[in-house]
Amino acid sequence: MSDRAWTSTSMPYLAPQEAGQGDAWAAEAAAKGGKGSQRIAHAGEVGASPEVAGLLEVEAGEAVVVRRRVIELDGAACELTDSYYPVAIARGTRLAERGRIPGGAVALLAELGYRGVRVREDVAAGMPSPEERDVLRLGAGEPVLRVSRVTFDEDGRAVQADLIVMPGHRQRLRYEVRIG
Repeated sequence: MSDRAWTSTSMPYLAPQEAGQGDAWAAEAAAKGGKGSQRIAHAGEVGASPEVAGLLEVEAGEAVVVRRRVIELDGAACELTDSYYPVAIARGTRLAERGRIPGGAVALLAELGYRGVRVREDVAAGMPSPEERDVLRLGAGEPVLRVSRVTFDEDGRAVQADLIVMPGHRQRLRYEVRIG
């Protein structure tokens, strides 16, 4: 893959995959001539940080389920994604386990009766933490983009919150919105 900025769209990651479809990231990377993979670094219950609590509309410190993933392109980390779920939805499901989820987390949420119908994303630029700099192989002074995404079901409940960190100089975000 070249070192040009990667144009990233959220849409493939918001709808459940059809039966037999592969991983959305692997498909996106392959379409651009690369090999996309991901490692699940951690899955389980944690106390909600103030940011996560605000996104999921729970109390700070309340238990939530997290799936921490390192997203890789051609074997190199290109994104860090932590996905959080209310325990009432995720406890005792594959969301709370380190294993891969056939069809992805969005498909499992839909199976459980939590289909996303609205998404809110906020994007900010900033400097990475030392750990983020190390994992993403960033040089001194290279900023990151931080995307916070929350998915709501038809009842307006927050069912998933994602905190995403990606190298700012290697990413371009594209948003397409249907009006009406």
